[in-house]
Amino acid sequence: MKINGWLVAAAIAIAGFGGYFAWRHFADPGLPAGIASGNGRIEATDIDIAAKVAGRLKDLFVREGDFVTAGQTLAQMDIAQLRANRRQAEAQLRRSEIAIDTANSLVNQRNAELAAAHTVVEQRQAELDRANNNLARSQQLIRTNAVAQKVLDDDTTAQRGASAALDNAQASVAAAEAALGQAKAQIVDAEAAVEAAKATIESVDVDIAESTLTAPRDGRIQFRVAQPGEVLAAGGRVLNMVDVSDVFMTFFLPTQQAGRARIGADVRIVLDAAPNFVIPARISFVSDVAQFTPKTVETEEERLKLMFRVRAQIAPELLRQHLDRVKTGLPGVAYVQLDPSVPWPDFLDKNVVAVR
Repeated sequence: MKINGWLVAAAIAIAGFGGYFAWRHFADPGLPAGIASGNGRIEATDIDIAAKVAGRLKDLFVREGDFVTAGQTLAQMDIAQLRANRRQAEAQLRRSEIAIDTANSLVNQRNAELAAAHTVVEQRQAELDRANNNLARSQQLIRTNAVAQKVLDDDTTAQRGASAALDNAQASVAAAEAALGQAKAQIVDAEAAVEAAKATIESVDVDIAESTLTAPRDGRIQFRVAQPGEVLAAGGRVLNMVDVSDVFMTFFLPTQQAGRARIGADVRIVLDAAPNFVIPARISFVSDVAQFTPKTVETEEERLKLMFRVRAQIAPELLRQHLDRVKTGLPGVAYVQLDPSVPWPDFLDKNVVAVR
């Protein structure tokens, strides 16, 4: 009986301690009804610094953990091949510009040939007109036997020859016009080649400029993904950094509290590493999908177990004042003001980091 009594006492004690720790874990008697809390970690937006074009990584100028500012040079890709491509494009540009000059000269030549062909047409037209007049005169005089038949025959032959010569001259004009059109087309083709060569040079210049990898914004280097000497494919990652101007804490709230959390609501963050400082923030996101869902949600009790993801954004103005101190991954607690009329507890209303 004594042994059983000790067992019962031990069981009661264990249950009591279990209840106490459960109460400490799931309830915070120090928070008013309009204040909710959730555990989370400091996070920031990840940015991958990658090579735009394939090539060899020549130099890295930063190390993991370094703080960098927007526009700072982080890495340099080898650009020997790009410089060769630029020289090739420049040679093509010079060739195309020469082709334009050659085509312009050819157009001038074809214009002269066309003018000469028109002059020949005019001459042949005059010869045909004279032959027609001679033939008409001979045909009239032959009726009165004023001329011999041979004269009429000669005039007829001359008229036919003049007509054929005119047709040949007009064909020469058509050929000259076609040659002129072809020469003008060569100008257009050469000009297009010039534009293409210029565009190629511009494209290579852009690739050369972007071979110098710079920080898109202020941040901290997290990882060196590649090392100098490695050959990277297009889009190959070189560095990973975090944007320290976009810092937030993600935490979870149960259904009832998440339903009352509004976008823009005040949040106070207390980090485990700095419990004496309170960081102000605001809710920037509340998930519309539960993250922890039980298999069945038919009962009210089960629905209350649903947890929704909430994000508390720290003001960029505040972050800019403490960029060198911002670190991701730090755990802490986020306190949310669900009811604006409920004042913050004393421990959350003191030592609040303010924007200067």
